[in-house]
Amino acid sequence: QVPKEHVDDFKSVSQFKFFNTNNLWAKLGAVQRVVDQGSLNMEIIVNNKHLGDGLNVIQLETAVGAAMKCFEGGIGVNVPRSRFLPVKKTSDLMLVMSNLYSLSHGSLVMSPQRMFPSTPLVKLGDNHFAKVKEFLNRFATIPDLIELDHLTVSGDVTFGRGVSL
Repeated sequence: QVPKEHVDDFKSVSQFKFFNTNNLWAKLGAVQRVVDQGSLNMEIIVNNKHLGDGLNVIQLETAVGAAMKCFEGGIGVNVPRSRFLPVKKTSDLMLVMSNLYSLSHGSLVMSPQRMFPSTPLVKLGDNHFAKVKEFLNRFATIPDLIELDHLTVSGDVTFGRGVSL
């Protein structure tokens, strides 16, 4: 759990080189043993959410990764960034849908046409790009991102065909 004032710091790959890929493997017998012992003591995370109809709700959740401490001999596996590409926001979706990546043997591979290996920073405004349907309606085609370094979009913006950024 990262305090809200440090979320942007946490996203910095220069400060934090390791990320949770949200992938856990466990022996079912070990899970049963921990449950039977009652030793699965997990902290509750309070997540305030705002629903589309204006209703504010509180979602109570636990971080399953925190359960690792309950298993004797549990280990973490360092999965290189090249093996996964999380898509949590439409900004991430834009990168994956672009010509920046291609699919090779089940893995997304950055285009050899890109002159530097870093991923562009893309920030799409939440008011018009938050939902996938809204996002898709704003692009005639996904722009060419091969040379893009940084893009911030705010406001009621649409993109035509054949755009290079």
